[in-house]
Amino acid sequence: MILGYARVSTRDQTLDGQRDALTAAGAERIFADTITGTSRTRPELDRLLLELRSGDVVVVTKYDRLARSLKDLLEIVDLIQTRGAGFRSLGEDIDTTNPAGRLVFHVFASIAQFERERIVERTKEGLKAARKRGRVGGRPPALSPAQKIEVKRMRDEERRPIPEIAALFKVSEKTIRRVV
Repeated sequence: MILGYARVSTRDQTLDGQRDALTAAGAERIFADTITGTSRTRPELDRLLLELRSGDVVVVTKYDRLARSLKDLLEIVDLIQTRGAGFRSLGEDIDTTNPAGRLVFHVFASIAQFERERIVERTKEGLKAARKRGRVGGRPPALSPAQKIEVKRMRDEERRPIPEIAALFKVSEKTIRRVV
């Protein structure tokens, strides 16, 4: 039996394109998750792997739909193969039901992991360069240094309650608690 697996990261994205491609590839059943690939809990993938039988083939549109890291991808494909099933990725034209396909799979997976690591390196380099120029990423502070002093004064001297102070400064109570 050919089993398809589709995944999108957010509810804003649609599974339609993946479903169409998997159906065209002969998938008799399609399991689909709407969850980030970095999440360890993917209920539909877990269900697919539980129902997997010898002779089945798991098909995905691209192997990054199955996993985000090389380690995760290799573990999942190893589990698929341990159960006597095969793995096919339509986008990369990989089919692990034969030796040549298994070789190509491992080469492509390694290249993809290398590229993800390079992206992380480039991002870190860019952030480091921005910090050298005085630019700091992230959300700006909700309160200025002067406002933080005033929050502490209102709490310590006037004994005002945190909810009241938060309302005055139009910030959350958690923000006020961090200051005091």
